[in-house]
Amino acid sequence: MSRGQVSTATSRHVIEDWSPEENWDSRRAWRTLTVSTFSMVIAFCVWFLVSAVAPKLNAIGFDLSKSQLYWLTAMPGLSAGVIRLVYMFLPPVIGTRKLVGISSLLYLIPMLGWFFAVQDTSTSFGTLLFLSLLCGIGGGSFSGYMPSTGYFFPKRKQGTALGIQAGVGNLGMSIIQLIGPWLMGFGLLGITWIAPERAGDSPLWVHNAAIVFLPWTVLAAILAFTLLKDVPVKANFRQQIDIFSNPNTWVMTLMYVMTFGLFSGFSAQFGLLINNTYGDASDLAGTFSNLPAGASYAFLGPLIGSLVRVAWGPLCDRFGGAVWTFVSGIGMTITLAFCALFLNPTSPDQFGFFLWGMLAMFFFSGIGNAGTFKQMPMIMPARQAGGAIGFTAAIGCFGPFVIGVALSSMSASVWFWICAAFCLLCSAVCWLQYARPRAPYPG
Repeated sequence: MSRGQVSTATSRHVIEDWSPEENWDSRRAWRTLTVSTFSMVIAFCVWFLVSAVAPKLNAIGFDLSKSQLYWLTAMPGLSAGVIRLVYMFLPPVIGTRKLVGISSLLYLIPMLGWFFAVQDTSTSFGTLLFLSLLCGIGGGSFSGYMPSTGYFFPKRKQGTALGIQAGVGNLGMSIIQLIGPWLMGFGLLGITWIAPERAGDSPLWVHNAAIVFLPWTVLAAILAFTLLKDVPVKANFRQQIDIFSNPNTWVMTLMYVMTFGLFSGFSAQFGLLINNTYGDASDLAGTFSNLPAGASYAFLGPLIGSLVRVAWGPLCDRFGGAVWTFVSGIGMTITLAFCALFLNPTSPDQFGFFLWGMLAMFFFSGIGNAGTFKQMPMIMPARQAGGAIGFTAAIGCFGPFVIGVALSSMSASVWFWICAAFCLLCSAVCWLQYARPRAPYPG
């Protein structure tokens, strides 16, 4: 089969006469987007499950160091990045229907693993690391979902469609960190027979955060297998790796590491970073007064970044993605440098400056995430764009791992200055290649 050739094989699961640029089936496209995004929300909940659970492990009887906690929250990023390198090749191989359906069922494995592990404080650190690695399947599937959904939309709509899918899907990161602490406060209907964990004299149902999405995961799999179809695009491994001969693949990977890599990394570590920097020096416990300070704020970063990513999709369709990626880079440079000034606090009053600086950084990262995903379909051929989206997403997915390792091995302030310098470099590259007037690859 020649490169990019469309398969003529027909099946009840394959769409006939597929041509989104000339004869767009909008109903099927939006249905595919809806089902796959529903599954992706759950996927990101699974990916960030450890970030919601880790701040409470020592409180319920585990004995883990700060470094070990950082490593636990870093592992899903490592495995997700590796898994994304596999998933990026799957859309034209197994099709959208099986990709979303099978992936949804795989999310059950880490859910059940953590459900049982937190009920036994003798669970070894090695076992917890393994379960953290399994959570990477949630983040890894992203590199299959995004290009697969993109097949169903014409280029003029891909900024909006991919912005919605990525942004709403990313909300899973915030959802698990928001409702996780709340769910830990009571026994869930139907599983109240399980004894709660103990935080001093107070009961905590930490296992609730791991099991609450199980029925929704099964529903996502059923919807995928019954409602979704495949597009007749086929490409083998050799045909797909030609993306690496396109220099834009590598430059856009750099852009996505800046935006999503730092966004996902700091989102995963936000709660622990607050706890380890400001601790309980002041009354930061907020709504969940029986939890560490970070648990009250951890959901805000991914929530802001995800909502901004959705909102900026239409703006990227209208004005192009490059200018917004550039704006994102400059904004992230400034906010990360600002936050670095408050990572060796002398007063708990400095927490407010650090918090608002981080929230502004998440805002700008959301803009950049929308911009990069608009750029790739505009500056690359259709099939290459799908593969490039998968590859850049895979590399960006290592963010939680890299940032977790960095924070466990150097001072937070030094790491923030390094990240600010990196964003400044990426901004310069974006301006020269994509955003300036008469740029070589405007998009």
